[in-house]
Amino acid sequence: MHQMLDTIAQALDLDSSALRWHGIGALPSTFAVTDLAAASVAAAGLALARLLQQQTDQCPLVSVDRRLASFWFATSLRPHGWQTPPLWDAIAGDYPTRDGWIRLHTNAVHHRQAALAVLGTPAERQAVAAEVARWDAEALESAVVQAGGCAAKMRSWAQWCAHPQGLAVNQEPLVLREGFEAGPILTWQGTPTRPLAGLKVLDLTRIIAGPTASRLLAGFGAQVLRIDPPAWEEPSLVAEVTLGKRCARLDLHAPADRETFAALLADADVLLHGYRADALERLGFGARYRRQLNPGLIDVSLNAYGWSGPWQDRRGFDSLVQMSSGIAREGMRWQQAEKPIPLPVQALDHATGYLMAAEAIRGLQQRLHSGAGCRARLSLARTAALLVEHGTVGDDLPLAEESADDLDPHLEHTPWGVAQRLKCPLRVGCAQLEWALGASELGSARPAW
Repeated sequence: MHQMLDTIAQALDLDSSALRWHGIGALPSTFAVTDLAAASVAAAGLALARLLQQQTDQCPLVSVDRRLASFWFATSLRPHGWQTPPLWDAIAGDYPTRDGWIRLHTNAVHHRQAALAVLGTPAERQAVAAEVARWDAEALESAVVQAGGCAAKMRSWAQWCAHPQGLAVNQEPLVLREGFEAGPILTWQGTPTRPLAGLKVLDLTRIIAGPTASRLLAGFGAQVLRIDPPAWEEPSLVAEVTLGKRCARLDLHAPADRETFAALLADADVLLHGYRADALERLGFGARYRRQLNPGLIDVSLNAYGWSGPWQDRRGFDSLVQMSSGIAREGMRWQQAEKPIPLPVQALDHATGYLMAAEAIRGLQQRLHSGAGCRARLSLARTAALLVEHGTVGDDLPLAEESADDLDPHLEHTPWGVAQRLKCPLRVGCAQLEWALGASELGSARPAW
């Protein structure tokens, strides 16, 4: 536990002396997933404590519940009388090839269409499996990616370390950080109980990691406006990750919507984005333009495979990075299984999200002190390296099962029905995670602050 936190604290320049742990047990994994969960949540709390110390001259105590942090890495939502849709598309999953295993990620319609076009099969799992079995894993991975889809061959950690992309991303720091010239100093509008009140966060992220970051910022008082393209949907996750946010749509290919987005960006304090590394550049909203438009912007982004190397612009998701980086292969060995075994939760996503939140808070502290904007970049693959490099673990106590006492009594009213959330794993002095808005549908709000 302390080793994982020490590594993160060093990378983010955090002081962990004000931290107190609660809870025992661990998620079932050969890797220290609960340690990663607790340490990444703690990083966001410690960043907030440092900001509060700067503003109030008092450093609050940071409290993290390891058990609840582990649960939040799965899902925080407990619906009453309704269910969220399945997490995975019927075609998504792991398939044996002629020489190993591959994972197809087909939750998005265009990703599913790309994979099926390469395979030349209908959307039937049995037909897909039969055709995948005729391919070599690396050839199929390349073909699906070339067609605009998402796939990952299962590699061992040693193979990943020897791969050009593994070599590149494993040499990157946990956070790639740039600072810019000082400008007008931002005025803190927060309080010890709502430390991020007044902060405007423009959220261009999807599918767990980035939305986890913006959910935490909203929970401490930030105003979060999420922007999605016109047709984008993520039905299995929207109720989980839109808590505390307003959600709008813009088409960044349409002139009027581009103007609206530029105006929102110019007035934002924080931009979170999770597009592929080259996506905003191709849309004309590259890093240099963003800095010109808003010199004090706190610009925090993530991608799947890192910010250098041949795959830096490749589409990817947590489950694919687990296959590429040796995590699923090590799980298979640990369980003595005949198929890939992923982590018990999508820990790379959640941990990267909390680290993004910590970086955004760090950037705010700097902006409040000197007026300087900043840019920070993280990746799922670099978080994977953090987890793997801390080694496998022996047997540990299992987490105590969830009970009614773990639920927050507050009833959350959503478009799909009433729900509750798990109690939050993080407290910073008298500040605790509280959301003024319940989960909402994508596109349900106007694109305006």
